[in-house]
Amino acid sequence: MDKVFKIGNREFVLDQDKAEAAYQAKRVINGYKSMAFNLLPLKYQWAYDLYRTMKANHWEPEDIQMQKDIEQWRSNDITQNERWIIMMGIGYFSAAEGIVGDNIQHVVRELVTAPELKLVLGRHAHEENIHADSLLYMISSLGINPHECEALFEQIPSIVKKNEFVTRTSHSLRRDLDLTTVENQRLLAKNCFVFGQCMEGTQFYGLFGMILSLARQQKFVGIGQMFQYTLRDESNHIEVFRNLFMDLIEENPDIWTPEFRQELVDTMREAVALEKEFIRDCLPVATVGLSSEEFEQYIDFVADKRLDGCGLPLLNPGVKNPLPWLAEQQDIKRETNFFEGRVTEYQKASSLLLGSDDDL
Repeated sequence: MDKVFKIGNREFVLDQDKAEAAYQAKRVINGYKSMAFNLLPLKYQWAYDLYRTMKANHWEPEDIQMQKDIEQWRSNDITQNERWIIMMGIGYFSAAEGIVGDNIQHVVRELVTAPELKLVLGRHAHEENIHADSLLYMISSLGINPHECEALFEQIPSIVKKNEFVTRTSHSLRRDLDLTTVENQRLLAKNCFVFGQCMEGTQFYGLFGMILSLARQQKFVGIGQMFQYTLRDESNHIEVFRNLFMDLIEENPDIWTPEFRQELVDTMREAVALEKEFIRDCLPVATVGLSSEEFEQYIDFVADKRLDGCGLPLLNPGVKNPLPWLAEQQDIKRETNFFEGRVTEYQKASSLLLGSDDDL
């Protein structure tokens, strides 16, 4: 039913059917196109909810004190093995966060059509900028030669392999793409899976865990706090891409063939193998409270959480979590199965403190 507004001698008629048709035409891809960035009415409520949660979690690297980290870095109290973990963390993440942000801005955000999806992806990209900025803050605070960081990123074979694994998926979409074909829809779905579940959701977790393990021992607590805040962000990023992935499939069910599901499981298997190789490079020698075997098993545990969240078969059914304290830190329990419900438990990052062992 049309709605009529009479203002003075003017009459304005709003076509209800036309407005509802525009709402129904909202889709993840191939949806209603408008020159205006009109969010309302919201069709993908989860996207707006996550946007607000992400905004509430805002933090700035400079808010975190680095004086104790600097003192430890310059002292003889830190072992060569522990310094290597920090170097690998800074070397990998200083550029990896940029790969994620670039894919969001120049691939996924360009292809989706619903404004609320573009909104949350814009926030996601902004947070990747903050993460990249935090790595620069760590590098400058500790006085690390930035050329060494670039060399780590460009020359450590396990890092190179991890980056090639994700960028080949991103590069396949950097062209004019006809998203009316199932083949190209499947490419986009795989991109969402690779970046959300394999990279941010699994391959980031090995080093995060090592750095938080050091912080748990009161080593590099400032860096640990920044990585803890980053992990809070990552929990939301995983949800953004998982929900986007599942909605894309729901609206385009021809994507979801048994062959494609197997391809995704095999892709996660490759991601896990690459991450385990990387973990062994980060921990070539066991250090206090850190062993590559435990972290490799932890990656198996995390990877199966991601697969389960997307309704896919597990790689290691029944695998146990060898680091339960780390699961608490990394919000594993809050990332519910997609088919059971959305994540609803959040907390402002500014209220979190990296405290005693009991808090971890």
